[in-house]
Amino acid sequence: MRILVLGGTGYLGGHLVERLRARPGALVLGGGRSPGADFAVDLACDRPEALARTLASAAPDAVVNCAGATGGDAVTLAEVNARGPAVLCAALREAAPAARLVHLGSAAEYGPGVRDTRVTESAATRPVTPYGATKLAGTVAVTASGLDAVVLRVGNPVGPGAPSTGLPGRMAALLRAAGADPEAVLRLGDLSAYRDFVDVRDVVRAAELAVAAPGPLPPVLNIGAGHAVAVRELVRGLARTAGFRGRIEENAGGSVRSADVSWQCSDITAANEALGWRPSRTLDDALATLWAATAEDSRPHPEGEHAL
Repeated sequence: MRILVLGGTGYLGGHLVERLRARPGALVLGGGRSPGADFAVDLACDRPEALARTLASAAPDAVVNCAGATGGDAVTLAEVNARGPAVLCAALREAAPAARLVHLGSAAEYGPGVRDTRVTESAATRPVTPYGATKLAGTVAVTASGLDAVVLRVGNPVGPGAPSTGLPGRMAALLRAAGADPEAVLRLGDLSAYRDFVDVRDVVRAAELAVAAPGPLPPVLNIGAGHAVAVRELVRGLARTAGFRGRIEENAGGSVRSADVSWQCSDITAANEALGWRPSRTLDDALATLWAATAEDSRPHPEGEHAL
């Protein structure tokens, strides 16, 4: 099975490539802007006809789109998160219409949730940030494409390699810098929001199952832990894992992501029914591996060697 992964050098993509390469009979191809990519792909600016030629050369049985932007201005977000999937779908219709497309969406597409309520895939989408809005536009492009496609609406992934642009990765970096100093003070924004944190390894397992699942899949599947955790508890849990001895100060005037979204929690029943998938790791597992990877990255490397 020929599987083309777009965005395979990113956080989720890197974990997915590693998992897919261990799959018997899988030939995993990388598409992206990095010099080492098997196929040069830039969804932010490639024309559909040029991308179609690239896809024809790759001849994929399945394509997984992990490419996306979580930060930057609205133009950058729109180019990658909204235009990108639209161009990809147009090119696939031309060059590989029978290929399975697995696109990674975001729970931010739902917008504000109702406390103590798990949101299903049929719920209204009311994103309140440019990120959520552009991810939703990408989802619409995929679900309306007519392709054999599924969008995995991912909650808040946590685990090794978490980028510093997100709270778990940023917290790990702050804790690493603070070390064992009992006088250290970490000043953070409002941590009262609730999020559906899911281990990154469970996310890529869901993507692998979606690649290989027989027959058509539902257009959208929620991928999360299925329960909400206070962001404050994630911060405290990571601090405990790190052995942090200092003090954490919370600024109620700040925001973790958006002051308008105090609750997010996904109903993951449909993913279980369609893929036989449920998360197998706890948040403590995810935090432990995140911290261990942070420690590994912080170790000095011999000349000529680099942490990946």
